[in-house]
Amino acid sequence: MNVHDWLRNLPFEDPESTCKVVELSFKQGSRKDFYRNTTLQYFEKGDLVTIEGVGGFDVGEVSLTGELVRMQMKKHGVNEFGSDMKKILRRSSERDVESFKISKGRETKTLARSREVARDLRLQMKLSEVEIQADGKKATFFYTADDRVDFREMIRIFASEFKVKVEMRQIGIRQEAGKIGGIGSCGRELCCSTWLTDFKSVNTTAARYQNLSINQTKLSGQCGRLKCCLNYELDTYLDALQAFPDNADTIDTARGTAFLIKKDIFKNLMWYIIQGGSQHYPLSIEKVKEIKRLNAQGIRPEELDVVDVTTGKPKEIEPQFVDVVGQISLRSLEKNDRRRRDQQRNDRRPGGDRNDRQGQGGGNRGGGNPRNQGAPQQDQRPQQPRGPRQPQQPGGNPQRPQQSRGPRQPQQPGGNPQQRPQGPRRPPPPPADKGQDNP
Repeated sequence: MNVHDWLRNLPFEDPESTCKVVELSFKQGSRKDFYRNTTLQYFEKGDLVTIEGVGGFDVGEVSLTGELVRMQMKKHGVNEFGSDMKKILRRSSERDVESFKISKGRETKTLARSREVARDLRLQMKLSEVEIQADGKKATFFYTADDRVDFREMIRIFASEFKVKVEMRQIGIRQEAGKIGGIGSCGRELCCSTWLTDFKSVNTTAARYQNLSINQTKLSGQCGRLKCCLNYELDTYLDALQAFPDNADTIDTARGTAFLIKKDIFKNLMWYIIQGGSQHYPLSIEKVKEIKRLNAQGIRPEELDVVDVTTGKPKEIEPQFVDVVGQISLRSLEKNDRRRRDQQRNDRRPGGDRNDRQGQGGGNRGGGNPRNQGAPQQDQRPQQPRGPRQPQQPGGNPQRPQQSRGPRQPQQPGGNPQQRPQGPRRPPPPPADKGQDNP
């Protein structure tokens, strides 16, 4: 985790009394340890330093310096002047850094091969991470297991195949999640992979005190255990619950026995439900204490003074029926209607003249020329959907409306000639009397 040294710029009277211990992080912060700075060099955060290792050397990154290291040592119970604390040898050279990168590049293949060996030996364990020393002489295998595992044969295989000194270190499920990392349901990086180092036991009692539903899916973290954040606000809830009365799980009323189902510490309310019913009754703490005092005297109250749990807004008055005929102005509606009529009139303006003449000459539709009334009727054509009517030609039969193009109808014998395409027309000459042509 990235730590801000807020004591860095503070002046000190005695420079010799400053902390000589430096905190180093390994494998991108998955492991941290304290080392004594015996050199006269001053290291900044992020510097790579070479330290003492098992039979060789290792490379670590400076994560914390100054007085904050002393505070962290006090928190973890580490003696600043202990003789068993390892030392910093020097600032890492290019050769040290190159050897460090080569060793880190072997970790992925080593982890994959070690899992295959554990699977072949049928060991009930899970290898989570491998950390190889910078000089390549030691490898630490981190694993999780529910029971004790006999991995002596596996160590011999590792030593002969990888040519390193093997160290097996068992970790918990939560530590494994911290090494892997990830994003929690809150949207932030996991606490165990950033700042949380002290893992405490978490049980469902903490969820019950906080009135949380016992849902394992929502209460479990990525490690499969209950979330560590359930303990963060537990002390606050326990302090708030001290104001609630004890032994108030049931109260006796005239309508029956009421059972406690929830305590709301934010509104200081206790929710009850009467046996055999489904309605919830929120009661204040003072009312519950009063009912318990009456029950001790053998009195059962008739009514429960239910608290209004709505918001602090004033209660709205229900609307009543009022006759508002003649009081509503329809000017806006009339204005919209007038605008709509004007728009429709403008849309019809190009064909308005023909529509006006349609009403004058359309009355004789079907009659045609009066001289044809006595003539025998021609064969009837199928009725077509009517469209905009064509203007009546003087002295002739009304022309049929222009139809949508499609498959043409066969020309009937003795019928009218084909219709000309629309366009500028010249008035045709008066048609000849064809009534005598077709007997």
